[in-house]
Amino acid sequence: MRNLLFLIFVFSVQPLFAQVEQYNEIWNFQSENSSESMPCGGGDIGLNVWVENDELLFYMQQSGAFDENNTFLKGGRVRINFMPNIFDNAQFQQTLNLESGAVVIETKGKDQTTTIEIWVEINQGIIHVDTKSDISIKITAAYENWRFEDQLLRKNENFQNSYKWENPDGLMTKKDEIEFQENEVWFYHQNKGKTVFDVSVEQQGLNAVKDQLYNPIGDLISGGCMFGNNFKQAETTSGKYLQTNFKAWQLKSIQPKKEQELKIALHHQNAHLDTFLHEIIQLKLASKKSNKKTTRQESADWWKAFLNRSYIELGTAAPDSMKDVIQNYHLFRYMLGCNAYGDYPTKFNGGLFTYDPVFTLEDRAFTPDHRNWSGGTFTAQNQRLVYFPSFRAGDTEMLKSQLDFYKRTLGNAELRTQFYWNHKGASFTEQIENYGLPNPSEYSWERPTDYDKGMQYNAWLEYQWDTSLEFCYMAILWHRYTEKDISEYIPMIESCLTFFDEHYQYLASKRGIQIFDEDGKLVLYPGSSCETYKMATNATSTIAALKVVTENLIQLPDHLISEERKEHWEEFLNRIPPILTRKINGVEMIAPAKSWKRINNTESPQLYPVFPWGIYGLGRPNLELARNTYFHDPDVQEFRGYQSWKQDAIWAARLGLTTEAVYWVDRKLSDSGRRFSAFWGPGMDWVPDHNRGGSGMIALQEMLMQTSGDKILLFPAWPKEWDVKFKFHAPKNTIVEAELKNGKIIEVKVFPKERAEDVVNYLSN
Repeated sequence: MRNLLFLIFVFSVQPLFAQVEQYNEIWNFQSENSSESMPCGGGDIGLNVWVENDELLFYMQQSGAFDENNTFLKGGRVRINFMPNIFDNAQFQQTLNLESGAVVIETKGKDQTTTIEIWVEINQGIIHVDTKSDISIKITAAYENWRFEDQLLRKNENFQNSYKWENPDGLMTKKDEIEFQENEVWFYHQNKGKTVFDVSVEQQGLNAVKDQLYNPIGDLISGGCMFGNNFKQAETTSGKYLQTNFKAWQLKSIQPKKEQELKIALHHQNAHLDTFLHEIIQLKLASKKSNKKTTRQESADWWKAFLNRSYIELGTAAPDSMKDVIQNYHLFRYMLGCNAYGDYPTKFNGGLFTYDPVFTLEDRAFTPDHRNWSGGTFTAQNQRLVYFPSFRAGDTEMLKSQLDFYKRTLGNAELRTQFYWNHKGASFTEQIENYGLPNPSEYSWERPTDYDKGMQYNAWLEYQWDTSLEFCYMAILWHRYTEKDISEYIPMIESCLTFFDEHYQYLASKRGIQIFDEDGKLVLYPGSSCETYKMATNATSTIAALKVVTENLIQLPDHLISEERKEHWEEFLNRIPPILTRKINGVEMIAPAKSWKRINNTESPQLYPVFPWGIYGLGRPNLELARNTYFHDPDVQEFRGYQSWKQDAIWAARLGLTTEAVYWVDRKLSDSGRRFSAFWGPGMDWVPDHNRGGSGMIALQEMLMQTSGDKILLFPAWPKEWDVKFKFHAPKNTIVEAELKNGKIIEVKVFPKERAEDVVNYLSN
């Protein structure tokens, strides 16, 4: 362990502000199409905003808007025209203003200067388009919808929903209801009849307990209305954008004005239609009664506070590529903040910001609703990388969407365990639907009749249950970082651990008389070390997860878990087998499992004890064992990469390998090659690739600051010649701001002050 820092510490409770405007994205010419759009949002709404052929357009998407097939529906597209044409022979600028959370479009012509601000209220689902000009303007705003009639789903189109590669005869996207009402456009999608939930329950043999299962999509309605004080109903038109036909319901300005405001209210609810429509009316009325200036300031204040909870500022000595990395870090964090209060977690495969899919894969000439890997299906190994960055960034309030997803579906996961195997515990699979059951296509439509109904008949996902433990760990970390009361998540944590304890005793009892090995440990077979080492015994990813979650559960205060339960988990802890090592060419390293029968993917679970589980790394025992694994394991070498969920950048940083960390972080967070620099992908997922962005954020954070026990390690994998300043969060409600200049740490600010003694200088030599 390095010596403690001999620095003058400045203790302050005052806010520490970043110069966030330097990270704004600024464009000086219009876009070619939706692939050159810019993200904007807030609360639980995301917009893709662009100007094309002198028309302002944006897609709308709200967290939780799923249809009968579990497609994550766009709310529609808005197209706005201005008369006179403010873009004609005018200077153009489009800016993503991070500090105000808005996209601002400015035009300056010979006779006019016009500013359009697009923003979303943080606390309710209202989108604003505010136009100010020094001339009077008439506006035509069209609400465009491609779901104006039932649409038969085509080959490969089902990858947007829970059927994936399955193509059931006659499967359709059902039409929306759209109409004018008193100079407003109203639109909604109401799930009716048989849904993919009903199909999954029947497929998986659960009809006997169907009435006990949580069903979030059976009566779901999503939609909203477009309105404005100076707008009246105009004509209905039709058109085609790219390969997709649409209909448009237009509103036009009643009078030309210098200032105009268009609003769109979005909402979704499991309720009767009358209730849903009433709540839209209440949203609209509340918006009309609110003080616009106050509402706008509240949202701007939220974004300013969000951005200043943490930041990274790079000095001039760093290479230009790293400056792009830092900007993209901030841009992607903004994108995550747009779903801070979503009912559902931010989807790894595009979040709220997907656009016409033909620009991601040329053979996917489908509607703007399309994305690969489904809309209502949640893939744990990818989702976790979207949420782990929230701890260091101070954004732990965003965890609620992800943890509540598991809390809501806990009953279904427990019920399927009881039904199939007659024991306790939650069997969360790797890919689960928003109702907590396995994705039906991953479960498999063609199964042997005598195959265990509780199992997925799937070469990649069989026996993979341990990924839910990372979200259990996140709940515990939330408490550790902020003292958050996590009592609502304790049942989930205990149930996930209980499943492994009881299920592997159950499986062992099917094979023989003894349910433990000769050391009294569980025999975790058949298992899976990630999706890669299959039919594994004592998978390292599983052992590390069980060990760390159980140890941390026991350490929670008594008001969260009783002494009696802690004693129970102490006994379970003693039944968890140890992590094993192996030697290759005389070099000892962490083994991926005790044994396995085949390799099925390209993950490196032998390094999961480094991240996410923190058993090995800087400030921890056996660092060289982990470094040997990173450098000398042939599979780790072969599987190395930066796309999507690849974690080599994180492992390099955690192990203090500065050169390696720089190399891989640069590839993770370098410009995407698309107009918006943080729209990465598709990689192994989609565009924008959110688990590439999330894993890149984690790695960059770990280069600058890590924690080991109570110790706070500064600059553990950062080149000392690169000047930088950052503000991050650490456990025990700790905030750290540090500045490196000319190869030396010149200032450290720590709050609370007693945590200063835990700060350690790990600046690389």
